[in-house]
Amino acid sequence: MTATPPTSEHSVSLLDHNLNQYFDELLKFNSIEETQKSAVYQKIKPTVERILKAVVCEAFSETLDSRLSTPDSVSSVAWNIERGCVFEGILDALKNHDDLKEKDLYLLTELDYGMARSGNRFVAQELAKKLRLNYAFAPVYIALQKGSGVEAMMEGENTTSIHGLAMFSKYPLKNVHAVDLPNGKDKMWGKEKRLGYLRALVADIEHPAGYLRAVTMHLDAHCSRQHRQKQLQIILDHLETLPELPTIIGGDWNTSTFNSQTSTHAIFGYWWRVCITGIRNTARNHFPHPDRHFERPMFAHLESRGWEYKSFNEYGIGTLHYDMDSIEKNTNLRDWVPAWCFPFIFWAAKQVGGKVSVRLDWFTGKGIEMIGKPKTVGNLKNEQGVPLSDHDAISLCFKSKK
Repeated sequence: MTATPPTSEHSVSLLDHNLNQYFDELLKFNSIEETQKSAVYQKIKPTVERILKAVVCEAFSETLDSRLSTPDSVSSVAWNIERGCVFEGILDALKNHDDLKEKDLYLLTELDYGMARSGNRFVAQELAKKLRLNYAFAPVYIALQKGSGVEAMMEGENTTSIHGLAMFSKYPLKNVHAVDLPNGKDKMWGKEKRLGYLRALVADIEHPAGYLRAVTMHLDAHCSRQHRQKQLQIILDHLETLPELPTIIGGDWNTSTFNSQTSTHAIFGYWWRVCITGIRNTARNHFPHPDRHFERPMFAHLESRGWEYKSFNEYGIGTLHYDMDSIEKNTNLRDWVPAWCFPFIFWAAKQVGGKVSVRLDWFTGKGIEMIGKPKTVGNLKNEQGVPLSDHDAISLCFKSKK
């Protein structure tokens, strides 16, 4: 198997750097404004900007044979693979799981390149090679540390220290580019410090059923609901500047129902859901249905612009499941929620059995129609019973509208 060499515009070498030697100095700063004014940042600025503006593409698919796909349909999966830390399990699932294998299109979020927590792999490239798919990878952060929560305790050190999102296809990716999204929180403030910002990855797919457009989207977790809507609007505005094609958008929208710009906002929101909305009502009617109330403006904006989402998702089924007995999740939560909040959080969670499910992951489309039923693919674990990700995958088969 040989890869089609990337053009200089999309070469993997765009991600090469020696920035790690400056990380200790950069970690002294507590805001991006302070960082960018510093002498050390001005020295490395060209390299930082080159990485954060890059989109890497390589072609490992061996055939364009239309028999690989039903001629008039497109099969797709969107999945936040949580850095790619359980790599072999993720690879096995994408190769062998009945609901995940042999899809035309994969829209994956949270993929590392050179991070200790994921074995210092280039996760996107390794998946593409082993699955024999074409791929595009867009960096979103240069990580100055090993990560947050339990990730900070991983053995070893980062090498390339890049985190991003990706798209994989059996068929050629054309006109590949990324759309920059403004941060909802200063990424140099807090315990986990990073340079960069989220981006949406856009490509046209030369599919046997005809050209279509795909977008991998990851909206901010630590921001307000209004900011997530702003990020979505930026993506939709950009798509309207492109030639019209049937389009699928998929990924992690972080529709938690919370304003998580700060821990104070999040805790007040949690108190509101417990004491005013009611924790049982919230767990049953809002976490799995964020579009009903808390995130309704964003979904209403989507629909007002002609995008369909309800029929493209297994509606009302959560994709992230929070268990208050999870040591890992509580360790991560302690990185940004004050310790005095935990007794109240635990008490409220016990009222609904200590577990809640939230729908964070979605498809939306324009100029397409569904074939069959969408699925939420959960309970994904490796042979040792370790979850492959903190998110469930979602799948959808569709075709262009006539």
